[in-house]
Amino acid sequence: MKHTLALLVVDRPAVLSHVSGLISRRAYNIKSIAAGATEDPNITRITMVVECDENGIDQVMKQLAKLVDVIKVTNLTEVPSITRDMALIKVKATPETRHDIVDIVNIFRARIVDVNQATMVIEATGESDKIDALCKVMQEHGIVEIARTGEIALSRGPEAAKNTRDMDADEEE
Repeated sequence: MKHTLALLVVDRPAVLSHVSGLISRRAYNIKSIAAGATEDPNITRITMVVECDENGIDQVMKQLAKLVDVIKVTNLTEVPSITRDMALIKVKATPETRHDIVDIVNIFRARIVDVNQATMVIEATGESDKIDALCKVMQEHGIVEIARTGEIALSRGPEAAKNTRDMDADEEE
């Protein structure tokens, strides 16, 4: 099963490496991982999608919460949340196929961000399924290359997600 985890970590070198290493040492697959700035310049948000069972995700969350630089770990899979993925897709484009590509891009509410004699670059943002579907449709035009961010996510509503482990948690496990 896929689980989307959101971590708040201290903005220091090697924190991302420690987090991903902890998960890979337990032989779980990280489907995507994205790290970026938050409203606090000293804190980084890491969003990752991990494949493992329910017992595994509980263990992962407990272990992550024990890392020194981890402030908070939240499983967004179990709460209402908003997830987005972004992709840049470069496709082959001839004068004859450009109109078809533009139509497809409009259907998916994506944007064309670069055009030259042989290719077009499409920027698409949305849920991962939408990006996957756009890539599948674009295959008939010939995909030259793809770059994707991986999922980023936030819980919905004014409060933070409840299924959270803080580094100050009193649990001894």
